[in-house]
Amino acid sequence: MSALKNDTFLRALLREPTDYTPLWLMRQAGRYLPEYNATRARAGDFLTLCKTPDLATEVTLQPLARYPLDAAILFSDILTVPDAMGLGLYFATGEGPRFERPLRDEWEIRDLSAPDPNDKLGYVMDAVKSIRHALDGSVPLIGFSGSPYTLACYMIEGGSSDDYRHIKTMLYSRPDLLHRILDVTATAVTDYLNAQIEAGAQAVMIFDSWGGSLTPNAYREFSLDYMQRIVAGLVKERDGRRVPSIVFTKGGGNWLEAQAAIGADALGLDWHVDIGEARRRVGDRVALQGNLDPCALHGTPGAIRTEAKRILDSYGDHTGHVFNLGHGISQYTDPDKVGVLVETVHSHSRTLRTSSAN
Repeated sequence: MSALKNDTFLRALLREPTDYTPLWLMRQAGRYLPEYNATRARAGDFLTLCKTPDLATEVTLQPLARYPLDAAILFSDILTVPDAMGLGLYFATGEGPRFERPLRDEWEIRDLSAPDPNDKLGYVMDAVKSIRHALDGSVPLIGFSGSPYTLACYMIEGGSSDDYRHIKTMLYSRPDLLHRILDVTATAVTDYLNAQIEAGAQAVMIFDSWGGSLTPNAYREFSLDYMQRIVAGLVKERDGRRVPSIVFTKGGGNWLEAQAAIGADALGLDWHVDIGEARRRVGDRVALQGNLDPCALHGTPGAIRTEAKRILDSYGDHTGHVFNLGHGISQYTDPDKVGVLVETVHSHSRTLRTSSAN
């Protein structure tokens, strides 16, 4: 494979000096881009788009053709893992993801097993290989998975939830069953991420989208401990280069110190946390990724510039910052506004480096 031409993102994750602050966006290949919508229409449905490597490659590259982003992220979905476990993933119109067979009965939970990622999820590995080839060393490729707790939420609830009634009932009444699900899922996620690294992913991220719904004690026991286990089991180096890991708990700002101790290279932040304060709390233990409110991209170009500069100034001229949104980009975002953000982050962070060097 070609040598990496722009490794700024990887160096920032490892808290090495960079000429500017690198940038990528959660859900950067998505419905805000007209070219994505055209490709999705050709695919016919979302799952076909995810499971067709050529189409997944096409949409992964689309935002990079528009913007000088510093990383690509594999186009896939966090629910491919429970789908490979046989729960029957489908997408209902207007309802989001659903599972035909949510985990409610004890025998189903006892029978749960981790899939072979190169068999049941081989289409993801084919996409990773295809994307790496297409990138031709321009920027790094990020692989990802959902966290065990977040995946368990979907697997037990049967889809999205407002109150997490089923999983929290299990947590408080049959924690042994929930630990069984989380144990199997942690093994599945570890194997899945390592298969992505073997296929060519140069960094990996764990999305703990629903961990912030837990109490502090429950978060440690049912979410963070399992992410720590995954991080410990990840391949740390490939092709002579470190493969960094990022952990992101939406709503997890109260627990940054605990997150920083699990061995990941970086923490993702949502927009509820001041990034300068977060840096002071975690010190030099981890890099930080974030954390613009995605809704700021609905504002004026001037407001977008102001918010981006505020985050960069708050972090300061320190190593270890990857600029990103505090969650996924909205489908209603004007693509031109993203261009404003990318230009501002790159130019203002270069100015910060220059001014501090003088």
